[in-house]
Amino acid sequence: MLLFSSSLSTSFSTSRVSICSPPSLLHSSLPLKLSSISVRRSRCPCVLYCSKVRGMAELVEVEKKESTRSAAVVALGSGEEKHSRTFLHVRTEEELLSGIRKEMEAGRLPSNVAAGMEELYHNYRNAVFQSGDPRAEEVVLSNMTVAFDRIFLEVEDPFVFSPYHKAMREPFDYYMFGQNYIRPLVDFRNSYVGNISLFSEMEEKLQQGHNVVLISNHQTEADPAIIALLLEKTNPRISEDLTYVAGDRVVTDTLCKPFSMGRNLVCVYSKKRMHDVPELAEIKKRAITRSLKEMALLLRGGSQIIWIAPSGGRDRPDPQTEEWFPAPFDASSVDNIRRLAEHSGVPGHIYPLSILCHDIMPPPRQVQKEIGEKRVISYSGTGLSLGPEINFHEIAATSGDSEKAKDVYAKVLYTSVTEQYNVLKSAIHGKQGLEASTPAVSLSQPWV
Repeated sequence: MLLFSSSLSTSFSTSRVSICSPPSLLHSSLPLKLSSISVRRSRCPCVLYCSKVRGMAELVEVEKKESTRSAAVVALGSGEEKHSRTFLHVRTEEELLSGIRKEMEAGRLPSNVAAGMEELYHNYRNAVFQSGDPRAEEVVLSNMTVAFDRIFLEVEDPFVFSPYHKAMREPFDYYMFGQNYIRPLVDFRNSYVGNISLFSEMEEKLQQGHNVVLISNHQTEADPAIIALLLEKTNPRISEDLTYVAGDRVVTDTLCKPFSMGRNLVCVYSKKRMHDVPELAEIKKRAITRSLKEMALLLRGGSQIIWIAPSGGRDRPDPQTEEWFPAPFDASSVDNIRRLAEHSGVPGHIYPLSILCHDIMPPPRQVQKEIGEKRVISYSGTGLSLGPEINFHEIAATSGDSEKAKDVYAKVLYTSVTEQYNVLKSAIHGKQGLEASTPAVSLSQPWV
């Protein structure tokens, strides 16, 4: 449940460069209860994302070697660090919601977070009930008790993300937590994957040690879970190994952070929000440079698959027509990630990826500076499609101008993403299903 948005428009040094079972039609597995489970909390002192200006300025300057410090593993309920288990053992909706009020009245839960949790519960409940699953009540209660526990733990003991964050799979599996939470919101009967064979081609390149970059549009906080759910049967390695270039909102929003902890992330700042707080602009730029170096190190190791949304944010509907469409790509962001891949010393491949899932968890209609957006949630069909690899140097050879080639390359990638998106839209919202397939986009439902 993340919003993974970034714009890699900062400069960087290339000398140093030198972030399961197949899904059933409805929810198929419930998250485990967390009694007697311990959780790893990162105490990295070089956190790059802090709402306090003074704190950020101090922390960003900490030596990089400090960021490699291992995350501490803390047993819940141990003498070393204790946490309230208010939400783990509830049996009814009333107990769950009264737990929120109890913790707020005790001063352990901020009122704004408490209000967000209650709103999240009702919206999630309504969406799951839209699925018609006879076990909807059980699914909602099971998933929300775990979600509230993780959110409350985040309030008590805030987790801080390093420039490169590795998905936390043990002792608590944050990845499966996110998958189980989003799964009941997906109408798999009205969901489709385009060009499934290209995903297998891409996976073969990863097995050969090559790197892969996915240039994608970005629709919701749930994008990573949707991608993983639609590929978990055919391409589980892609589902679990993807590294997402993530904007700062998903690593600072209390309601979102537990879901972000289950994904591999390279944490950056979106160019759209670079000057939200003018006095932080230079600090953010230095943070991005540092994160780019982390990404470069990853790519040098090979067999990496990186997802980036070069629009710098989520897609939003046209205010006049209400039609959704992929937000335009920033050519400089595309070029930066391309150069990172090319200078890694490992063969790299860039593919255009299109995702359609905006009804699951649509973003606010307007970009907002404040952290803590309203979460609207729905049960809906979703779609994912991969276009053929697009080679920059083939385009540059025909353009004759390297600067012009950068713009043309970004436009070619964007055109592919948009064309695939239109096919997905016809299949899902146009109710054409598999008949929406075209010579360029072959739709399938690999979980059937």
